[in-house]
Amino acid sequence: MKTINAPTELGATSQKVCLAIGVFDGVHLGHQQVIRQTVSDAQRHGALSVVITFDRHPNSVVAPERTPPLIYSLPQKLRVITSLEAEATHLIRFDRAFSEQSGETFVRGLARDFSQIHSICVGSSFTFGHKRSGNVASLKTLGQELNFVVHGLAAVSLDGKTVSSTRIREAIQNGNLDAASQMLGRAYSVAGTVLHGDELGRRLGFPTANLDVTGLALPPDGVYAIHARASDCMHRAVLNIGLRPTLQSPEPRRRFEVHLLDFNADLYGHEIEVTFVEKLRDERKFPSLDALKEQMTRDVAAARALFG
Repeated sequence: MKTINAPTELGATSQKVCLAIGVFDGVHLGHQQVIRQTVSDAQRHGALSVVITFDRHPNSVVAPERTPPLIYSLPQKLRVITSLEAEATHLIRFDRAFSEQSGETFVRGLARDFSQIHSICVGSSFTFGHKRSGNVASLKTLGQELNFVVHGLAAVSLDGKTVSSTRIREAIQNGNLDAASQMLGRAYSVAGTVLHGDELGRRLGFPTANLDVTGLALPPDGVYAIHARASDCMHRAVLNIGLRPTLQSPEPRRRFEVHLLDFNADLYGHEIEVTFVEKLRDERKFPSLDALKEQMTRDVAAARALFG
């Protein structure tokens, strides 16, 4: 799949396009339905399938105080969209200027920049444009004028409840990772780039990769047995999420620290993607670093026992 920042990057072509539009955080079952409809449309009508999404959550620009924690990092989101076999993703930089476009201006711009739109597929509750001035009804009105078909797909339900990014975030933060995975249609995971830390883990004999998970929805604090993908290899690992209360830092901040079992190499600047096997224990304060080290030894042993 090709990721483009402007329709012109598709090259000089008069081929029709079928578009899927959305924030697509998590690319959950409902989002997959929208993208698959677009791919199917394109295959039937000899068109290109293009997913249109944004480089950040729109609220981060228009209502920062209401920006939700994201389910996926941007690279994760783009990887999952790629797996759904769309031919291109148009990644729009969502900034203040873009946010001030009306819904109609946005759609007319797409009609101008793509050679010929055959169809646009969105969720039935989709809104877009400045002050949410566009919706499925206005999109259909524009479709009649500009000669494209609109699919406003009903939400997907699971266990009698609508699948939504909001519901998945709640499941993650409550530690109900199985429910999150069911709504995502794949195992829930967290991905982040490895940052330099204070190397406390290394001094205790358990070197950790500290992941940048800023802005992401996270499971409850604690220690987890996990699988960690790094440099295209899967590793057994132990994860600590939390504030490290034993250190009594005057300004504690949440850490996401991965200890890869039987592995010792430089991963700074690399991405690690984590999938969860089982929670081993809650985070707690220990009377000393020696006591913490003893517990870490037990945590690693418990993880090894789980992995068999």
